[in-house]
Amino acid sequence: MIYDKIVRVEKREKGEISVDRKMTECYIYEQYGVKAEFPWEKYPEYMVFRHSNNRKWFAVIMNISKRKLGIESDEIADIINIKCNSLMIGSLIMEDGIFPAYHMNKSNWVSVLLDNSCNMENLKLMIDSSYILTK
Repeated sequence: MIYDKIVRVEKREKGEISVDRKMTECYIYEQYGVKAEFPWEKYPEYMVFRHSNNRKWFAVIMNISKRKLGIESDEIADIINIKCNSLMIGSLIMEDGIFPAYHMNKSNWVSVLLDNSCNMENLKLMIDSSYILTK
């Protein structure tokens, strides 16, 4: 546990991808066998996860300024955009670390900070739901 915290701090100081981002990518691969795609040359760290049969996205991981989420900070943060049931979005964005989706349809998608502000088990449930909704 302490080792993980040290690694997380060291990686952030070096500007590397956070452990939380990597854990999320690993969860998606282990759960669904889906590898990240990197479709934008201009944004080489942006990852898209999509179904192999219908090519629909169910998750997008990117790094953006927190200011784009309405947070008064220019700090760069890792986020994941995931599709949600539109009836649940109002409740979800009341939770820590969950925001109206950045650069996606805000009535169907949310952005989740990958900084441990959202419980990993809740994040997994949201990813699972997104996978089902886009199937």
